[in-house]
Amino acid sequence: MENDIGEISVDDHMERAEVIAIANQKGGVGKTTTALTLGEALTRCDKKVLVIDLDPHANASVHLSFFPETVTMTAHNLFFDDANYKTVWLQIVQKRVDVGFDFVPACIRLSELENDLKDRQNKGIVLSNALEGISDQYDYILIDCPPHVGVLLVNAIVASDLVLIPIQTDFLALYGIRLLFDTIKVLNKVLPSPVKFKALPTMYDGRAGACRKILNLIRRKLKDRVFSTVVHMDTKFREACASGKVIYAIDEKSRGALEYMQLAREIIRNENA
Repeated sequence: MENDIGEISVDDHMERAEVIAIANQKGGVGKTTTALTLGEALTRCDKKVLVIDLDPHANASVHLSFFPETVTMTAHNLFFDDANYKTVWLQIVQKRVDVGFDFVPACIRLSELENDLKDRQNKGIVLSNALEGISDQYDYILIDCPPHVGVLLVNAIVASDLVLIPIQTDFLALYGIRLLFDTIKVLNKVLPSPVKFKALPTMYDGRAGACRKILNLIRRKLKDRVFSTVVHMDTKFREACASGKVIYAIDEKSRGALEYMQLAREIIRNENA
């Protein structure tokens, strides 16, 4: 792991974006929904936001109608040996008139990086190096991470100031985060400062006793590493996905929209504290 990461230095005097990796080993916990909805909520708090899809499944990209077969330049281009980051960022950052954040789409070729980078020195800090060239242009950079442990997830965690872990409030989802915590523990042994992480309870149904038990368990185990915001089940998320939009374009007063706005404000408060 030491050879994969190498030396990491950060200029504390440079204004730079807060980088948030949104990660969980288990699928279907609201990871992509969180990346897109939180990204839009932060822009509505007058923040400049970039959302990067780093998942080879490209769910966030497809959600926003950036279909892999029609997009030629993606996050994959950042990992080329000879990548000129300044030029690549200009080519891969996409804008849509109906969302406030900038977006970098993914493609299936991201799944090839496990093999392509296997002999590359410091392969765990490629994304960190790439972000140095664009970090001063944003207040927040959100990374939608792949669900499996590998070079992409390591790059995202190493580049991040905070790992946001959406946890569906059920027993199976709780079990699934063990692998992620194991990865963070390994990285903490070689990084200059420990990885900060915070859990976000998602898909909560207060009427279900099992959900209430799991939420209490999460809070008891993780203590202050759990956001006070809890995201409830909301069918408007599904409507938004089917329409290729974020929830604010469907119903900005819906429960889910208001809860992600609450999360955005909580993140801003925590950063300024």
